[in-house]
Amino acid sequence: MRLANVWNLGIKELRGLLRDPILLILIVYSFSLSIYTSAKAMPETLNKAAIAIVDEDGSQLSARIAGAFYPPYFTAPNMISTAEMDARMDAGLETFALTIPADFQRDLLAGRQPVIQLNVDATRMTQAFTGTGYVQSIVTYEVNEFLSRHRDAPQMPADLVLRARFNPNLSQSWFGAISDVITSITMLGIVLTGAALIREREYGTVEHLLVMPVTATEIMVAKIWSMGAVVLLASALAIWVVVEGLLAVPIPGSLPLFIFGTALQLYAITALGIFLATVAGSMPQFGLLLVLVFLPMQVLSGTMTPRESMPEVIQTIMLAAPNTHFAILAQAILFRGAGLSVVWPQLLALAGIGTGLFAFALFRFRAFLR
Repeated sequence: MRLANVWNLGIKELRGLLRDPILLILIVYSFSLSIYTSAKAMPETLNKAAIAIVDEDGSQLSARIAGAFYPPYFTAPNMISTAEMDARMDAGLETFALTIPADFQRDLLAGRQPVIQLNVDATRMTQAFTGTGYVQSIVTYEVNEFLSRHRDAPQMPADLVLRARFNPNLSQSWFGAISDVITSITMLGIVLTGAALIREREYGTVEHLLVMPVTATEIMVAKIWSMGAVVLLASALAIWVVVEGLLAVPIPGSLPLFIFGTALQLYAITALGIFLATVAGSMPQFGLLLVLVFLPMQVLSGTMTPRESMPEVIQTIMLAAPNTHFAILAQAILFRGAGLSVVWPQLLALAGIGTGLFAFALFRFRAFLR
């Protein structure tokens, strides 16, 4: 294999990428706006949930309950009538509608157990799931305070001291931003190499390559290093500009170590992209293969949900996928500040899996060129 051929062929791939505006837009979006929106769009904590209250009691206790809902968890409650409630929820104006019945305070003081009705718009899944517990806790707390005639912290038999490590503010944006960087690296690594090979077929330049004094290995290595370099540069800029800059997410670990791990991940995943491109006959077929391969790999890798929550057989099977080891490595470095002494097994696994995928893809690529 001649390095001059590999270099020149790689430069040719970069020039071809520069002439493809759709892929350029995808790269910029994946490592900028996609990361920012993933960090900001779907907070796990309740934020500005719309609530309405039907106060049929008009008592001191019902006023206290209504006054307990305030920003940032809820918007200021809208005081409505029973006749308005269904229409407003049908129109999607409120996520929660709390109905306090008549004589609620009197029945409570008399030792009875009055019932408060909470209507929830379950189509707003995240707010509905989280906010129901918030509403129940607020109502229970206000009722207990009213009955005890004083505001006091509940007495617990044991004192629980919470120390949140690595994310002391429990900010969901920290996790969302870094997780999207990991996802974008894997997705773009497959897409760019696969598209580069399919572009050769669609433009008819594969025949030109076959009559040139270059080998299949040189062609494949050129596609891998050029497209991998683009993703590697874009991911480094995304962490520096978007994650650390715009989102102000602190990175406790070593960025050079993460970049090295990313290079090994791209070594494996770009080879997989070339293999998929040799199987697919066109770009639409490649897109279908990408969905069938990328989504299961990403969902079961531990990026979105912990691997420990999956069946053991799935955990064992997914050890053959590079995503699994890359997710463990990236989360350890970027979240917990792990060093080489912690992540070296994942680095070795990525190198081994990448070499296997490279050899398999090269065998298929040689058959593709014949």
